Amino acid sequence: MSLDMLTSAAIVPASEVLSKIIEEIFETVRAAREVIIEKESFAELSSYLERIVPVLRELIKKNIQGSESLNNVTQILSREIKAAKEQILDCSKRNKFYLLVNCRKIVKGLQDTTREITRALSIIPLASLDLSSSIIEDVNTLCDDMLKVEFKAAVAEERALERIESGIQERKGDRSYANDLLVLIAQAVGTPTNRSALKKEFDEFKKEIEDARVRKDQAEAIQMDQIIALLGRADAVSSIEEKEKKYYIKRNSLGNQPLEPLQSFYCPITRDVMIDPVETSSGQTFERSAIQKWLDDKNTTCPLTKIPLHGEILRPNITLRKSIEEWKDRNTMITIGSMKAKLSSSDEQEVLSCLGQLQDLCEERDLHREWVALENYIPVLVSFLSGSNSQMRSRALVILRLLAMDNDDNKERVAEVENAIESIVKSLARRIGEGKLAVALLLELSKNNMVRDRIGKVQGCILLLVTILNSENTQAARDAKDLLEILSFDDQNVVQMAKVNYFKPLLQRISSGSNISKMIMATALADMELTDHSKAALFDDGVLKPLLQLVSHGNAEVAATIMNLAISATLPVASETPLAFLESDDDIFRLFSLVRLTGPGVQQSILRAFHAICQPPSAIDMRAKLRQCDAVQILVPLCEQNPTIRASAVKLFFCLTMDGSADTLAEHVDQRCLGTLLRIVKTSDDEEEKTAAMGIISNLPKDHTQITQWLLDAGALGIIVTFLTDGMHNGGSMNHLVENASGALCRFTLSTNPEWQKRAAEAGIIPVLIQLLASGTALAKKHAAISLAQFSDSSFKLSRPVEKRRRFLCFSTPPEPGCPVHLGVCSMEESFCLVEANAVEPLVRVLGDADFGASEAALMALSTLIDGERLQNGSKVLSEAGGIAAIIKLLSNPSIDLQEKALHVLERVFRLPEYKQKYGASAQMPLVDITQRGTGTMKPLAARILAHLNVLYEQSSFF
Repeated sequence: MSLDMLTSAAIVPASEVLSKIIEEIFETVRAAREVIIEKESFAELSSYLERIVPVLRELIKKNIQGSESLNNVTQILSREIKAAKEQILDCSKRNKFYLLVNCRKIVKGLQDTTREITRALSIIPLASLDLSSSIIEDVNTLCDDMLKVEFKAAVAEERALERIESGIQERKGDRSYANDLLVLIAQAVGTPTNRSALKKEFDEFKKEIEDARVRKDQAEAIQMDQIIALLGRADAVSSIEEKEKKYYIKRNSLGNQPLEPLQSFYCPITRDVMIDPVETSSGQTFERSAIQKWLDDKNTTCPLTKIPLHGEILRPNITLRKSIEEWKDRNTMITIGSMKAKLSSSDEQEVLSCLGQLQDLCEERDLHREWVALENYIPVLVSFLSGSNSQMRSRALVILRLLAMDNDDNKERVAEVENAIESIVKSLARRIGEGKLAVALLLELSKNNMVRDRIGKVQGCILLLVTILNSENTQAARDAKDLLEILSFDDQNVVQMAKVNYFKPLLQRISSGSNISKMIMATALADMELTDHSKAALFDDGVLKPLLQLVSHGNAEVAATIMNLAISATLPVASETPLAFLESDDDIFRLFSLVRLTGPGVQQSILRAFHAICQPPSAIDMRAKLRQCDAVQILVPLCEQNPTIRASAVKLFFCLTMDGSADTLAEHVDQRCLGTLLRIVKTSDDEEEKTAAMGIISNLPKDHTQITQWLLDAGALGIIVTFLTDGMHNGGSMNHLVENASGALCRFTLSTNPEWQKRAAEAGIIPVLIQLLASGTALAKKHAAISLAQFSDSSFKLSRPVEKRRRFLCFSTPPEPGCPVHLGVCSMEESFCLVEANAVEPLVRVLGDADFGASEAALMALSTLIDGERLQNGSKVLSEAGGIAAIIKLLSNPSIDLQEKALHVLERVFRLPEYKQKYGASAQMPLVDITQRGTGTMKPLAARILAHLNVLYEQSSFF
């Protein structure tokens, strides 16, 4: 007997009715586990139903006979449990989209059911039934909980409903809106978002709506029709044939001539067709921006009727807006349909104009792009790609990309045109502008798997993409990289990439691919004839990564092999290509940490290997990564170990100071460390170790006052002077040590600290520096010139005024002669004057040095002689030493920086008439050449000098 029959039969015992209700509860709870929407809400309802069961069982135990109140309880419970079960079954088998649209109705039903069950429990005569206090308490608690509960649709479902309602209200007709909305709905109900799954759910949704019509649920059918119309614009719900049929039915009904806009379409203020018409309180409609400006200008009446406007409330005139949009769409559809014939014109300008108009339409709306595709423009556009007109090809590429954007149908349409992909690939080899457009189009097309498969198979495609990777056009290079990554899905494509020196995908396969893929890649790599450059690229991309995996599993022998391989692989190409031996910080740390964990033999091997890797100037990345993994912090204490380990640690430490942040290095260098380094310089028998220790001191931050003071306190200045003096006498065997010592000296000659300068001068360093200008290496000359420039920066302040001779004292001591530059009493030891030190001519000779750095430093030192008011006097000294002629020669130097600095000096010198006359002719041709070939900053500077020489007028466009 059913529950309905039991509850309606007065003679049936109450216990039997209650037992049947319990049975229905369990069936309902089981069914609730299968719902496909509002799972949390149904689970909560199930928990309440399960809490009712103990109460009903207690009533059965009491063998309570039927009463009117108990009959009411059983009738309500049976009715509501039946309703809940029916709703649960509906939510387990009906279409997911349909259920989402009705989710608010579903949760309302749950809320109503819960309230009714609460009412039923509340009328049980608990006090008169002799029930236990715990049961009574449970019933009261359950009623409270069920009264408080509020069932709500899930957040994702509410978001989807709001987008549906917004789309219907605003009459959204865009394909992109429909595509996004369809995916949003699918995600909310847990449906896959691929095309076939979306179409299946949409078709089932439409069938549900047809069933609603059969049930004559007209209100629901109207609402569902609106939703169907909104989602019907999505790509997934219609085949190409269905879209074409629907389009041409509408297209053929429009006629061939565009219609003029109705008078109501015009804004009374702007006299233009409105885009966003809004209605004011006067009942008149205007373009929103126009009436808003009217109101912002403090106008309070209607522009047409002069009726006072109440507030600034502007109501969108949705009906008029829709009419305007429909008029625009009609005319646009007619225009698109009529333009294709013009693309066959023999007049190239007419064709270009037509393509430009077509591009504009495609950029306006995705709906226009759909119409263009449906009008079968794609084959016509593809045909332009094989033509000779580059402008037509470029515009065709742009339009094809617009059509392919976010549209799988159009991607496939393009690929289906004969030789379309091949024609696009050919454009990759043309001028960079066209190549950029072609790679952007291919990248968009590759987002469709079918088209992607065809792109990689086109002859020459991968080679051209790899070539574009090195393009100056960053966007083209980025697109090429992204496209190569997409094409690397296929092993054969990856092999082709490796054959044209793009190894990254191959190395990824070797490292983490399947076993079959690893074998294919390894075989291909073995068959390739690799150049030194290719080998360098392989190392840079991490060819040793698989071996490093073995290291991570504790194979120490393999670790030694890797280190030996690193040394042998680094040296042959060190001067050409930076080799990234280790890719990740983890790999570097894993290997370098062995220095802490192993004995001296392994320590020595690892330190020497890392030194070999880091030593080439090109190993910037490796040095940076070692610094990042706290290698300096590990090396500092090793500098105090036994001489063998110490030497390797100091040499590697020196490598790490060659570049990067000097301040970061300074964090780990304290007074004790500096003392250790100076002790090594003084006592070590290893010349390379001494050179490295001095190099560390040279590379520490020059403006770090504390470090400089520690060095002074430790006697570093005297040590440096000694090595510079001895080094010049011992010749080439100490060149590197002299270079580093001269670099270390630069910190003591900074013009910001005259006291340090004074101590350096008193140590007799200036004559040594001048001697270095004549006999040192290029780097030593550079350092010497920098120190002399820093000394000279202080000369003007330190030069003593010449004492004036007193009147009538005929027999007084004659005054000291003044410096020709500083016009005071100068000396080498006290004012560090370059003139008094006889340093000008040696510096002039260094200007002609083949090393740009040395020449630039010498120029910097000489330019201090003409600073400020010293221009006239300093120029005279420079001229007498042959300096101006030497600086003019720098205008033809290959170094752009050196040319520019020479221009700045000459611009000041040639303000003086006597030097214009004396040197102007020799400077003219190099200056003219710079105005034609120089950089953007150099051209106006050279032109200004030519104006000084009266070759150009001041009003010249060069300025």
